[in-house]
Amino acid sequence: MPENFAFSVEEEPSASDLQTIETGLVEYNDSQAELENWRRLTVFMRDANGIVVGGLNGCTHWHWLYVSQLWVAQAMRGRGYGREMMLRAEAEARERGCRYALLETIDFQALPFYQKLGYEIYSTLPDYPPGHVRYGLAKRDLSLHAAAI
Repeated sequence: MPENFAFSVEEEPSASDLQTIETGLVEYNDSQAELENWRRLTVFMRDANGIVVGGLNGCTHWHWLYVSQLWVAQAMRGRGYGREMMLRAEAEARERGCRYALLETIDFQALPFYQKLGYEIYSTLPDYPPGHVRYGLAKRDLSLHAAAI
């Protein structure tokens, strides 16, 4: 390496340093492909007291919905609330011009749930976490199940 740089591994980087990385990457991406048009997309499920008992966190960009997290409180599971949040996120993504969706799940989480919603496995990663399988899933047509909400 001809230049002198300091490297550091940090567990708690500053918000501005993280923003520098993100901005640099987005600027590069935008120079190579159409604009990302990144927007956060979050769906909350609250009880009568306003307490969050479920939620979906993700974003939309490049005509894709990316779901990074979906959670429903244990006592609320199995009642269709996760499905409702997914359908609402997909509907909002369609409004934003998205045609596709992707997410990841682990074998002990919700693989059959996502498959029932039309998501198909595009990748598997064994031993992440150890002893389990991580799945990458995509939905190539967000109009599937669209009439359900």
